[in-house]
Amino acid sequence: MDLDRALSISAAGMAAQSTRLRVVAENIANRDSTGQSPGADPYRRKTVSFASRLDRNLGAETLRVSQIGRDQRDFPERFEPGHPAADARGYVKTPNVDSLVENMDMREANRGYSANLAVLETTRGMLMRAIETLR
Repeated sequence: MDLDRALSISAAGMAAQSTRLRVVAENIANRDSTGQSPGADPYRRKTVSFASRLDRNLGAETLRVSQIGRDQRDFPERFEPGHPAADARGYVKTPNVDSLVENMDMREANRGYSANLAVLETTRGMLMRAIETLR
């Protein structure tokens, strides 16, 4: 039964990191999305928060996404008077997405996903060896 527990815990971790990767990809895809009207807010960066949850069936804590929030930092401004979203001063609000931060988040999520995948593959290999031994 402990191998089932390891599989379930790893699968939960992979699902959480997959959600994180999806959010990072969305942030990167929208890093140049400005508002459509003067003074309108552009795309606001999304953030992912994790929490551990007790799975009573497993008798163990698993990782899950507790919230997908919005980064409340101010929007940087760029002087571009001809832009449709420029305010009266000629400034356009740009998304609060930093490509370097998103890249680091993506690498961290990828490493977490890979670590959980390695546990999953190792556990699967152990199960296969146990089945072969029983034959």
